[in-house]
Amino acid sequence: MSFEIAKGEVVGFLGPNGAGKSTTMKILSCYIEPTSGDANVCGANIFNNPVEVRKRVGYLPEHNPLYLEMYVKEYLLFSARMHKLGRNSSKRVNEVIEMTGLGLEQKKKLGQLSKGYRQRAGLANALLHDPEVLILDEPTSGLDPNQIVDIRNLIKEVGQEKTVILSTHIMQEVTAMCDRVMILNRGEIVADRPLSQLLGTDKGRQRITLEFKNDIAFHKIEALEGVYDVTEELGKIVVTGDNEVVLRERIFNLASDENNPILRMEPATESLENVFRQLTAKAK
Repeated sequence: MSFEIAKGEVVGFLGPNGAGKSTTMKILSCYIEPTSGDANVCGANIFNNPVEVRKRVGYLPEHNPLYLEMYVKEYLLFSARMHKLGRNSSKRVNEVIEMTGLGLEQKKKLGQLSKGYRQRAGLANALLHDPEVLILDEPTSGLDPNQIVDIRNLIKEVGQEKTVILSTHIMQEVTAMCDRVMILNRGEIVADRPLSQLLGTDKGRQRITLEFKNDIAFHKIEALEGVYDVTEELGKIVVTGDNEVVLRERIFNLASDENNPILRMEPATESLENVFRQLTAKAK
C-alpha cells in the first residue's frame, strides 16, 4: 500500500479483521519494523530516525497498556518525564487531564478505573507531548454514549491542527469524525476517498428516498422517465435515476395523479456500512 495524509486531516482507517490496520499503525509508530517498504512521518524516516518519529507521534493502541498500580496523575507525570517535558510537565499533565475529562479520576489508581476511563487515560498519554500525528486504534472502545460524544469532539478539535489516523469498527464514529476514509483488505487499499464522496451517489446518478402515505406499485415509479431502479430499504422507497432528469417533479406529479400524498422525499446517501461490505467483499 502507498498513501499520504496531510496536516489537518482526520482519516478513518477501516478494514475487516486481519486487513493490516494495526500492523500499519505499529509500523508508523515504530513499534515494529516492516519486512519490506518504507515510511516517513513528518519528514522523519522510521528506519533512520525512529526516535524523531516517536517524538512526533501520539499512539493509542487497541489494547491500551497501562501501569495499573500507578495513580492517573502519577502515571501521566511519569510519562511526561519520559518525554522530557521538563518544567512544563505539571502544566501539560493538568491540561490533558482536563481535555480528556479525567479530573475526578486523577487521584485513583489506573487499575480502579472503568474501561472507559482507562481509555481516556491512554488518550491523555497519547496527547501528552503535543504530537503532530495522532494514531488511534479503537479510541472509543468501552466508552458510554456521553463519553463517546466528548472524545469525538476532542478528536475533531485536535484534528484541526494535527494529522489523525483513526481505526474503528464502529461506522458511526467514522461518519461523525472523519474527513477521509481509507478501506483496507488483505493488506491492500481498496478505497481512499473523502467521506462525502464515498457516501455520495454514483457519478451521473441520483438517489432519492421516498415515503408515500399509501402503498404504491413500484412499476409506476419505474415507468417515470430517467428512473433506473426502485428498491425498498428499511421500509422506505429508494429511487435511483439519471442526474440530469428532474425526478422530484415527476415523482410529485405521479403522487398527485395517484392522490397519494408524499410524506418524505430527500436525497438518499449510501451507508458507510454498505460501502464497506461491498468493497471488502469484492476484494476477497
